Amino acid sequence: MNNPHNLYIHVPFCMSKCNYCAFYSFACSNPDWQKYADDICSELKFWADKLGRIEIPTIFFGGGTPSLMSIDAFEQIIKCIKDNFNISPKCEITLESNPGTIDKNKLADFVSNGVNRLSVGVQSLKEEELIFLGRRHNVKQSLDLLNAATQMNLRLSADFIYGFPNHNVESVVELCGQINKLGLEHVSMYELTIEENTPFGKMNLKMPDNDTMAKMYEAIGENLFLPRYEVSNYAKPNEHCIHNENVWAGQAYIGIGRGGAGRVYFDNIWYEQRGNYELFEKMNDDTRTTEKILTGMRTIRGVELTDDVKKMLNFDWIKTHKDLVEIDKKYLHTTPQGLLILDDLILDLIK
Repeated sequence: MNNPHNLYIHVPFCMSKCNYCAFYSFACSNPDWQKYADDICSELKFWADKLGRIEIPTIFFGGGTPSLMSIDAFEQIIKCIKDNFNISPKCEITLESNPGTIDKNKLADFVSNGVNRLSVGVQSLKEEELIFLGRRHNVKQSLDLLNAATQMNLRLSADFIYGFPNHNVESVVELCGQINKLGLEHVSMYELTIEENTPFGKMNLKMPDNDTMAKMYEAIGENLFLPRYEVSNYAKPNEHCIHNENVWAGQAYIGIGRGGAGRVYFDNIWYEQRGNYELFEKMNDDTRTTEKILTGMRTIRGVELTDDVKKMLNFDWIKTHKDLVEIDKKYLHTTPQGLLILDDLILDLIK
């Protein structure tokens, strides 16, 4: 029997493309959901043939806008997973959603088919900022969806964006205060990044400078009631996203759908799997270990000091930079100061 694999299922469809979005997705308000489900099931069966009836600890429907999916398509996909794999009894099944694309009745249908965690793309609690981002929903729709999920006792997360052209530390403190009043147990806070080939990339926006962005990031840690457990994620200890934590810790995962990517492990070999599921390439051990260090160091816990990780680390540099990194039992992690310069730090950390 091969190792357990987490499942990421990509849903590429959206009502419209947001001004900042560089993800693999496209606007299509009425896609052929039957064809989509058939294609996803073909991929699932392909990997079942490769890996056998493995255990699935988590399933994450990401996008795009998975909440646009028809319930029939979702039922078909979940049934296909059950028919071909062993879904863990405590399997975390996350559905990403956008307000305005799902009401409480449709949410209840998703829940009856296994969804037990909802991630909501709120992004802002100000109408003018939602318009600026190109979002199709309003603040009331966000609050209504959060309330519906809470009433169903779903594990719940919400995404927010900060670092708008006019933002400063006071803006972030205000946002944190608004979020605190919502009583959320998991929040993702993403810095607005301007990507090429997006509407924002063509607007010549005047963004906050790096020092201001760093101060805003620190202000989130100081003002949000939830503790940070990864660079952009904050939650109560028992409300972490298990799927993401498994991936960050270096567990195997399968990416399903044209926008999906995975790291698949069978016959004692790691494979990089991206886009077309039939095209996957062997990874050498050092490359895979480097990835594990990169993702592990994004978490507050850090990367576990397994033998393969220790082989790749520059311990001479670690000993002389205790202001940036620390070893706590069997984990290496950044200090708060190190977290602010994580991208640069990684270059010195790995041999």
